[in-house]
Amino acid sequence: MPTKPGAAAPAGPSPASPAAPAPPATPAPPAAAQPPAGDAPLVESAPANEPKVQLSEVVVEGLAGHPEQQRLEQAVYGAMTVTPGSQVTRSQLRKDLGAIYATGWFSDARMVPKDGPLGVRLVVTVLPYPVLSKVTLEPPDAKVPARVVEETFAADYGRTLNLNTLQNRMQDLQRWYADKGYSLARVTGPGRISPDGSVQLMVRQGTVSGVEVQFLDKEGNTTDDKGRPIRGKTKTWVVTREISMRPGEIFNRRNLEDDIKRLYGTGLFSDVKVTLRPSPDDPGRVTIVLGVVEQSTGSLSGGLGYSQSQGVFGQIQVQDSNLFGRAWDLSTSFTYGQFGGLFDITFTDPWIKGDPFRTAFRAKAFISRDVPQVFQSQNNGNIYTVSDFYQAPGTNIAYNINSYNNPLNGPIGSVQQAQSESPNSSWFNYDGNSVVVQRIGGNLQFVRPLNGGNPFVRAPWSLIAGLNAQQVTPMNVGGTTMPYGVLNSAFDPTGSYVPINAIVCVAYNCANRNQLVGIRLATTMNTLDDPRNPTRGDFLSLGTEQFVSVGPDSPTFNRLRGSFTHFIPVNWLKFYKGCRPGAKPGQCKQALAFQVSAGTVLGDLPPYEAFCVGGGNSVRGYYDCDLGVGKSFGEATIEYRFPLFSIVSGELFVDGGTTFGSQSKVPGNLGPLLGKPGEGFSVGTGVIVTTPVGPLRLEVASQDFTSNWRFNLGVGWKF
Repeated sequence: MPTKPGAAAPAGPSPASPAAPAPPATPAPPAAAQPPAGDAPLVESAPANEPKVQLSEVVVEGLAGHPEQQRLEQAVYGAMTVTPGSQVTRSQLRKDLGAIYATGWFSDARMVPKDGPLGVRLVVTVLPYPVLSKVTLEPPDAKVPARVVEETFAADYGRTLNLNTLQNRMQDLQRWYADKGYSLARVTGPGRISPDGSVQLMVRQGTVSGVEVQFLDKEGNTTDDKGRPIRGKTKTWVVTREISMRPGEIFNRRNLEDDIKRLYGTGLFSDVKVTLRPSPDDPGRVTIVLGVVEQSTGSLSGGLGYSQSQGVFGQIQVQDSNLFGRAWDLSTSFTYGQFGGLFDITFTDPWIKGDPFRTAFRAKAFISRDVPQVFQSQNNGNIYTVSDFYQAPGTNIAYNINSYNNPLNGPIGSVQQAQSESPNSSWFNYDGNSVVVQRIGGNLQFVRPLNGGNPFVRAPWSLIAGLNAQQVTPMNVGGTTMPYGVLNSAFDPTGSYVPINAIVCVAYNCANRNQLVGIRLATTMNTLDDPRNPTRGDFLSLGTEQFVSVGPDSPTFNRLRGSFTHFIPVNWLKFYKGCRPGAKPGQCKQALAFQVSAGTVLGDLPPYEAFCVGGGNSVRGYYDCDLGVGKSFGEATIEYRFPLFSIVSGELFVDGGTTFGSQSKVPGNLGPLLGKPGEGFSVGTGVIVTTPVGPLRLEVASQDFTSNWRFNLGVGWKF
C-alpha cells in the first residue's frame, strides 16, 4: 500500500482533531474530468473556523495490479495539495478530490480519513477508466471516415483512458468536420464507456430540414411600407435548384458558399443573404433561409464598332435574362455596318427544368448580310458581282456585255442576247458590287455537361448537339441576286474582257440560292483556372457538322474542326509588383500559352463555307482571310503574356498558318486567284488594356520576316 512521500506525523492527534474521523467524500462519477458540480460551492464558502485534522499518512488504493499503477499513483499524488504532517479541513479534501477527478484518469475517487497508530491516515480509493480499446461514433454513418477515427486515437489504444486526452481527440475530430465545411457538427461525449474499453462518442452533424426563399428590397426589408411581403419575379425553384443540400443532408458551409456563387452567377440577383434557422423541435436541424435581392434583368444597349468584314457598324440590343421569372434569356439584336447587317432573336434556357445533368437549350433565328472575306484581298483585287455568265466551248476569255469594246461593238441588253448574236464568244454581265451573302435560318442547340447526373459538380467535359438550317443567297449590296463573281483586277485595260478563270461561282452549283441543313456534334474540355485571363489549364474543342442535301442546290458535306489550348504559369518578368517576391498568390497573371487548330471539309464545299486563314484571331500579321482560303487549314500560336500595370498587360507572340495546299480544292480557286500565299507566319507584340467595357487589344505583327507590318485592334485575348 503506497503512501505519499513525506515525514511521518506526530503520534497523537492535534487539539483541533475531532474525536472520530470525518465521513468520507464520495461524489458520483462525473461525465468529464471535472469535480462534482455540487462540491464547488462548499469549497468556496467554507467557514473560517472549519475543524482541522493533522494527517500522518496518505495512502492510495484501488490500483493494485493495474498495468499503469505507478503512473496513476503519481497522477493522484501530483493532484493533491495535502501532505503527511499537514493540518487539513474537509474543504481542502474536497478540493483535492476535485483535482484528482480533473486529471481525467479516474471514473470514481473517494477519500476516507481513518485513525492510525501514528495519527489520522487518509485513504484515497480510486477507480481508473478502462484501457482504451475502441472508439465508435453515434450515429454509425457519421461523415468522418473510420480511417480518420482510427488515426486520431491510434496513440491512445492500449493505454488507460484519460478524459482530458479524449476531449483533445474529440476537438481533433471537430476540426476535421470544420475543415471539411461541416460547421454545424458537434462531437460530444463520451456517451458510454464500456468496461472493455469501448468508448462511444456522440456526433450531432447538423442536418438541413429545408430551404426557404425570401425576397428582399434593396434595403434588405422583407415587407413593403404597408407590411406586405416583398414579391419577387423569379420563381422560387429557380433559386432552390442552385442549392446542392437537400432536406435530410448534412449542412456544409463550403457547399453553401459554392451555391451562393452559382446564384450570383445567374445574373439575376444583386445580393443574397443567408440565415440558418434552427428547428424548434430539433436543434440539430436547420432551415436555410435565402434572402435574395433581385436586380433588373431587362436591358436596352447599343454601341459603335469597327471590323474588317463589316467596316464601321452600329448595334442595338434588347434583352430580358429572366423571362417569366424562369431564368430564360430572350434577346433580339440588330447590327448594321458598311458591308453588312444582322438581325437575330435568341432564346436560351440555361438549365432545362428538372434535368439532373444541367442541360442547356438554345434556339436562334436570324437574317444576316455580310461581305465574305473569302472573296476579298488586301492588295490583289476583289471578287465583284456578276449577274449572268455564258461560257462558249473552247474560249479562254469572256467579254463584258456592258463594254463598248466587245465583239458586238457596244453594250448588249443581256447575256442571252449576246449569246444568240455571238455564240462562239463567252459573255458576262458585270455588276461591279462587292459580293454579299444573305443567310436566313435558325438553329437549335443542346449543351450537356458530363457531370454524372450531379448538376452541382463542375464537369470539365461537355457534349453539344445541334441542328441548323438556312437559306443562302448570293447578291450585291442592293439585294439583287448575283450567282457569279469576277476578279476586278483581271480586266484588260479597256475593261472589256477577263480570262475565263477570273469568273467564279459565288454559290454552290452557281445557283441563285443554296439550302444548308446540318447536324452538329461536338465536345469540349475545359480545365482553365480563369475564363478571361487564364494562366493554367487546358481547353479542347472537337466538332463535326454533317450537312445533308435537301434539293439540287443543297450540298452534302462534312466539316471537321478541332482546337487545343494549353497554359503554363511562369514568372519571368517581374516588372509588375504582383510578380515580385512576397506578392500574394494569383496576382501575377503571367503565362506561356499554346494553341493549335485544324479543320477540313469532306464533300461538296460552297465557296463561302471555305476556311479563312489570317486576321486578328488567326495569323495576326495578315489581314482577315488574306493568308489563305482552303478546304483544310492548320494554325499554331505561341504567346507569352505578362502584366505591366494593374490594368495593362503585354504579349509577345508567334503565329503560323497553312491551308495544306488545299486552296485549289475550293471552287473557283479563290486563294490563288486573289494572290493569297496559302501559308505563312507572323511575329509580333501587343498590349491589352482593361477598360470598363472590357479588355482592348492593340497589336503589331509582321508578315513572315518582311518589313510588312500590320496593326490589329481587337477585344480580349486572342484565345
